[in-house]
Amino acid sequence: MVAMVAVTSAVLLIIMSARFVRYLAEAAVGKLSGDVLLWIMFYRLPGFFELILPLGFFIAILLAYGRLYVESEMVVLTACGFSTNRLLVYTLIPALFIALVMSGISLYLSPMGMNKAQQILSDPKNKNGFGTLVPGRFQVAGSGRVSYVEGLHNHKKDMDNVFMAQVVPRSKGKAEEISLIFAKTGKIVEKEDSRYLELGNGYRYVMKGNRLDYSSTGFERFGTRLDEAESVLEDSSELDALPTSALLASSSLAHSATLQWRISLSLIIPIVAIIALSLSKTNHRQGRYVKMLPAILIYLIYLLLLNAGRGAIEGGKLSPVYGLWVIHAAFLALGLAMLYLPGAWQRMRYNRNSRMQVS
Repeated sequence: MVAMVAVTSAVLLIIMSARFVRYLAEAAVGKLSGDVLLWIMFYRLPGFFELILPLGFFIAILLAYGRLYVESEMVVLTACGFSTNRLLVYTLIPALFIALVMSGISLYLSPMGMNKAQQILSDPKNKNGFGTLVPGRFQVAGSGRVSYVEGLHNHKKDMDNVFMAQVVPRSKGKAEEISLIFAKTGKIVEKEDSRYLELGNGYRYVMKGNRLDYSSTGFERFGTRLDEAESVLEDSSELDALPTSALLASSSLAHSATLQWRISLSLIIPIVAIIALSLSKTNHRQGRYVKMLPAILIYLIYLLLLNAGRGAIEGGKLSPVYGLWVIHAAFLALGLAMLYLPGAWQRMRYNRNSRMQVS
């Protein structure tokens, strides 16, 4: 258990650090509000656990049992009548408990956290270009608009010395336009689920096409509606944010694939426990880490096949009736074969040699 906690914590720290650096980079250029970074990481935490916890348990079994084999303690236990079946039962007891915990994470906590994170990212205050402006820095929005403010006040609603530049593409009957706006003040106003930018005491310059002449207009008050299409959305699928109850009530292939994936995250744990138990058999000359690489490869192949199966179900190439259960059955059979076949083969050879000696 200590090894599982250590491995899981180390991998979780690496993944969270990488994701946090990515969010920081987006916040630094104004694509994401820096005020919500910690909340997003908090709500994404159950999603990180989904794949890390089975891996941590898998490696923990390899390390713990590998040490028993290397130090010949497993030989002593076997000589005292500690059978493979008994060892398997003692291994599956914590595996089933962790699988139960994982089912709560994958079926409830992770979708809930993903939904909360998407709500934060869908909030206009966090996703809109002006809602994420950084004072003293130019920001390019999704529509190609360049914005700059010298100062922000009142929770980023009041602005000082605003600059905006935008190229309006050529349309039917209209030439390309370049619009430049300078204003001493700016303010974001919310009205009826929409957000507007009101600028005060400034000038607007418009240049058409490649001509050098331009038109200028002074204004005391200038307003424009902020385009919600400039939002920065999370790269996760909307299916991952749906509650499990909605997936159960739906007959959609995509929903069936997502439901089977969530259940699979719990089924992985006892199956990889059997595989790890079979791979942990080693001796003091080989060392406890000799089978770590093939074990990790088997785990990765397992996950890749499950992910490919999920995509095949969504695309209608694989029937949900068989779905991911076939993959689980195949790896369960692999684990049991790796665990019992070597011993059965040794008993067959021993019995054959005994009969030959008697005859």
